[in-house]
Amino acid sequence: MKGYEVLASALCASADHCYAIPGYPVTELAGETGSELVVAEKVALEYALGNSIGGRRTAVIMKNVGLNACADPLVQATTQGLIGGVVIVAGDDPLAEASTSAMDSRYYGELAQVPVLEPGPDVCAVSVEAAFSASEEFSRIAILRVTPRLIFGEAVAEECSRKTGAGRLADPDLTMKGRVDLADSRLPGMFEWSGKSRLNRREGGIAGVGAAEGDSRIVTVYPPPPYIASFKRVEEIGRPFVSEHQDLMHPTAAPAPQTSLSRGFYRTFCRNCPFLTVFDILKRKGMPAIADAGCSILAMNPPYRVAIATYGLGSAIGVAARSTGVALVGDYALLHSGIQSLIDVYEKGLPLLCIVLENGCMGMTGGQNSPSPLHYIRWANPLVVRASDRIMLEELLSVPERPVTIVVQGTCPEGRYHETVEC
Repeated sequence: MKGYEVLASALCASADHCYAIPGYPVTELAGETGSELVVAEKVALEYALGNSIGGRRTAVIMKNVGLNACADPLVQATTQGLIGGVVIVAGDDPLAEASTSAMDSRYYGELAQVPVLEPGPDVCAVSVEAAFSASEEFSRIAILRVTPRLIFGEAVAEECSRKTGAGRLADPDLTMKGRVDLADSRLPGMFEWSGKSRLNRREGGIAGVGAAEGDSRIVTVYPPPPYIASFKRVEEIGRPFVSEHQDLMHPTAAPAPQTSLSRGFYRTFCRNCPFLTVFDILKRKGMPAIADAGCSILAMNPPYRVAIATYGLGSAIGVAARSTGVALVGDYALLHSGIQSLIDVYEKGLPLLCIVLENGCMGMTGGQNSPSPLHYIRWANPLVVRASDRIMLEELLSVPERPVTIVVQGTCPEGRYHETVEC
């Protein structure tokens, strides 16, 4: 069987859902899996993270340059956590045969501190299941790097039993620094996972990475196994990523994750924030939401606790569309990168309440002006309501059976500042 056929069979067995953005060299793989096509790679990854919150495993298939568009939620997921495994199948094009660059996706492993596997033709199927297991074990996305030599070459068809685990979302009591500390505390376990992986094989002096030839084999390319320096030579497809990391230092223990209690305070909205009514209603109605980066992220903190997760700027819409059904997003975040997700959600008619908090400024970065999104989302037929209109908000704030966008307009008070509350 061809590599893409073996990979597709394994993905269908290990994942509950597959999203894809076609492009060389993964077009055939996307078709073979019957993946749901999405308007953009970042949107697909946001959908996958939404599925993950519900405990559903998801694969996202894309070519190498598409991974660039996913950098924000990819990195954010490492510190925010996930539940069901999420695997990005990144199709690299080392010879730039049908791409504008020959980037190497493995470097994102180091950037995002996520496990990266590069299977050879004899371990395609088991590597897919191993990637999902690693994602769940370390509560972060895993990357499966594939190349044309693997995809279009002959590969071994092997059945692999699914062993579904579960990751964890970050504890809501953790500060953002605490979430980073927690993610770092799992790094030593990732290094041990790589060193003990049975996917790797030590039989001779030449190590082949992925589909590269060698009498030994390396599949867990990040973190790489600790014995890389013992090989006479390492053969790789693309840049010498594994060779460059042969002296990578094993991480030391991280400090105890910081909580709001140990820090002594938490932050919440400005005392005169015009949007407090929105959060009051969501809390009283028991409507969990996904928060975007920006002021809405404070809805994860006391006294509201209505937001259960956040994965970066412009991410709330896509994640919420596959999880809670309620997105909290600022006007700037919507225009920054959330609008692509809104387009895909409306195209597919997904049930989503998109709450856009329009204050005309970037509240987290100093109050710089932000244009109104209304002109740019007329196609969504947004409902516009003043933040002070409690009666209308009570009526509008409910999870719909189709996509609904509500633009809540309010003016931030003069001399505004986020309130600090002692624990």
